[in-house]
Amino acid sequence: MDYDSRISALGLDIGQKRIGVAGCDGTGLIATGLGTIARSSFDKDVAQFRQLVTERGVQVLVSGLPYNMNGTLGFQARQVQKYASRLASALALPLEYVDERLTSIQAEQLMLTEKISPSRNKALIDRKAAAIILQQWLDERREMGRWGAGERGSRGAEEQGSGGAGEQGR
Repeated sequence: MDYDSRISALGLDIGQKRIGVAGCDGTGLIATGLGTIARSSFDKDVAQFRQLVTERGVQVLVSGLPYNMNGTLGFQARQVQKYASRLASALALPLEYVDERLTSIQAEQLMLTEKISPSRNKALIDRKAAAIILQQWLDERREMGRWGAGERGSRGAEEQGSGGAGEQGR
């Protein structure tokens, strides 16, 4: 490979109550769920992320973007964009998006195969969904031979309908 495969990224599954967080190993090959952050005030959320970013030497944030099944950006996707954009700006990190349609369902199915009750472990669903999101990004990155997703990254998603809402939201 002619690119540096090492990367430190955080994968995010942003919800209204919780944010599932995943990280990758130093090789940029494997995503692992790290935990879940209960959303409170934006400043408190940023403080928790800032600690993770510092500890792990994070270079990029990767947020799942919940497209509608027809591929359009709906209300929830725009809310995720607003929050993710504000977070990336506050942390001075680049932001990439990954299509997260059905990742929570995939996470629930994984839990069922592990004989874990999804209904009793919502935070675990979020953490596993974040790992699926980050793993998808890592796999795409490897296939493309670089760490940016180009038109699938933050600019591409914004152009598809966020209406420049990067600084709005909670």
